[in-house]
Amino acid sequence: MNVSSEVETGRWAAVQPWLSLVVRLAMAVILVAAAIPKMMDIPQSIIAVRAYRLLPEALVPFVGTMLPFVELLLALFLFAGLFTRLSAIVWLLMMAAFSAGVIWAWSQGYSIDCGCFGGGGDVAEGTTNYPLHMLERAGFIVLGAYLVAWPRSRFSADGWMKGD
Repeated sequence: MNVSSEVETGRWAAVQPWLSLVVRLAMAVILVAAAIPKMMDIPQSIIAVRAYRLLPEALVPFVGTMLPFVELLLALFLFAGLFTRLSAIVWLLMMAAFSAGVIWAWSQGYSIDCGCFGGGGDVAEGTTNYPLHMLERAGFIVLGAYLVAWPRSRFSADGWMKGD
């Protein structure tokens, strides 16, 4: 290895845990911002889930009710830096499901508010911006993929348990 790549490796090793901290906390804040409005209006969360027309009606109330609690629990793991890689994988699975839901609604010609940050349900034709929703999901996927690749971060329970 030449001196230049050793310096770059050393810089990355110094910066990466701090960048992972920022990504981890950003993901946690996003989850809290998604969970709290839904928790404050569970009936609306159920309406949002129903609007996708993807799940059997028997599951819709359960998913609409439990989703914000799962989001908040995942946020707590991310804030704490506990099971960081696993948390990022769960985040990516959720983003894949949410993306699939948006793609489904778009492909079926439904005009819905995704309900991602509260609200949700059917909306007036032409008021939904699916490309923007997909761009937002792509950004969220990048955050999760980064944290799967580099889960080691500052001020984390994972690091504390490993003695870092």
